[in-house]
Amino acid sequence: MASEAEVGRVDGCECAARFADRFLPAWLEVALPPGTDSAPVVEELPDKGDPATTLAQARTAFMLAHLGTLTGNARLTVAARRVAGFVTRYLQDEDGGCRYAVNPDGSWIGTDEATLRRTYDQTFVLLALVTLRHADPTAVSQEQVNQCWSFVETVLTDRANAALWEDDAMAARGPQPGDLRAQNPHMHMLEAVLQCLELTGDAVWADRARVLVAAGARFFVDPATGAVREFVGHDLSPIDTPPGDRREPGHQYEWAWLLLRYSELTGDSSPRSLVGPMTDFAATHGWVEQGPMAGALHDALRADGRVLEASHLLWPLTEAGKYFAAIARTTGDEGAAQKVRDIADLIFGRFFARDGKPAWVNQFDSNGNVIWDAGLSRLLYHVAIFVSEGAAAGLWPLTAPDDGSREGGAHTQ
Repeated sequence: MASEAEVGRVDGCECAARFADRFLPAWLEVALPPGTDSAPVVEELPDKGDPATTLAQARTAFMLAHLGTLTGNARLTVAARRVAGFVTRYLQDEDGGCRYAVNPDGSWIGTDEATLRRTYDQTFVLLALVTLRHADPTAVSQEQVNQCWSFVETVLTDRANAALWEDDAMAARGPQPGDLRAQNPHMHMLEAVLQCLELTGDAVWADRARVLVAAGARFFVDPATGAVREFVGHDLSPIDTPPGDRREPGHQYEWAWLLLRYSELTGDSSPRSLVGPMTDFAATHGWVEQGPMAGALHDALRADGRVLEASHLLWPLTEAGKYFAAIARTTGDEGAAQKVRDIADLIFGRFFARDGKPAWVNQFDSNGNVIWDAGLSRLLYHVAIFVSEGAAAGLWPLTAPDDGSREGGAHTQ
């Protein structure tokens, strides 16, 4: 990866424009070799033979279908179909729920952890299925989309609170004192439901999105600061514990981006009032201003804004970039546009390999040293949406011209 002296020499906009048609095909060569109609991508590079998780497979299927649609690259859509086929054939149970993991050959793993159906994972299954159906209606039926949502609605929904259980085990036994309830499944379910709304136009998805926005505002937004809490207690009440004190800058921007998208798709502008406090909290406390990781986000803060984890994961930058791209697209704000360009420079100049190989790292410490070098396949989902949102804002084309220039219009979503 890039040294401190090398950071900034990369043209992040050009790298973003090459992501779909240069980087991803090279990655697929090693992550999804030719073979059967249904196959898993490797969980990380280099491949360690790890179990295939619903999380990584569904995220990848979505990413490939999403960019395949926007670019017209049939190879990406075919790859999405292969990965989604593995999910529905090997990871999905008869009731529509997907277990946490199976072996790479599809054989089941007989542990409680592997068979657990996590709400977080189901959000990406729904996201992948509806997106692949839009890209290739022969690959996914409407019945499959409906079955996935039915599992969420009938098994994973806490009807008494209009919220979500963490998994099917919590749903079956009920929440117990000491259990944590996380914002993350609610946030990503909102993302999946909004995708369903955008791609189908069916108003029922707007109603479902409205419920999720209300749950997020009610249970996970701290009224003292407007920041999103990561965890609440078993009864969805705030907790005075380290998990309850945790605030992640990346999730402030991710929620903000989703609330803006919700308002655009539904015409309901009321949740926009939540956006300012979330992003102000992240802007005030979350960014590194100087040193080797200047321009990155801290991984976690305390409720009062003090830094809890002075390390720097890749994904929070993509979430901030998506938010600023949405602002640039809808308002023409040049400051927001420049923020996106700066983030692209840091992502592709610091976290990705400089030799053209499909390699990246996950996390740096505050001194710019790699502390998590895994090239996790599930991270490419974050980068793909950042790239497509930047393109929608006109900051780069979604595919790079052969001459390496950045002329031409951006593909919109």
